[in-house]
Amino acid sequence: QVQLVESGGGLVQAGGSLRLSCAGYGIIFSFSVMGWYRQAPGKQRELVAQIRSNGMTNYTDSVKGRFTISRDNAKNMVNLQMNSLKPEDTAVYYCRVTKAWLDYWGQGTQVTVSS
Repeated sequence: QVQLVESGGGLVQAGGSLRLSCAGYGIIFSFSVMGWYRQAPGKQRELVAQIRSNGMTNYTDSVKGRFTISRDNAKNMVNLQMNSLKPEDTAVYYCRVTKAWLDYWGQGTQVTVSS
């Protein structure tokens, strides 16, 4: 049984930092694409950051220069370092892992940025 477990969410003031982590169980992260998505109330889920098996990354424009995605295949983890947080970053953040035809999502972790 595959399970993705996110952690690290919480409440932070604008300008602060949080580090999200996603641990995978029942799946090996190597040769997979991993990403962080977010969904704010009343909005569609959107891609925040993605990292491929070769280490290539891409970010949505609104977080470039502030967020950094990283992966640790040995620990089966993907992380998202979020700096200079803004109130508009408030959302539920989800981890996603895709590997060949497989596609898994975590349960989400709430990030709230107060102004």
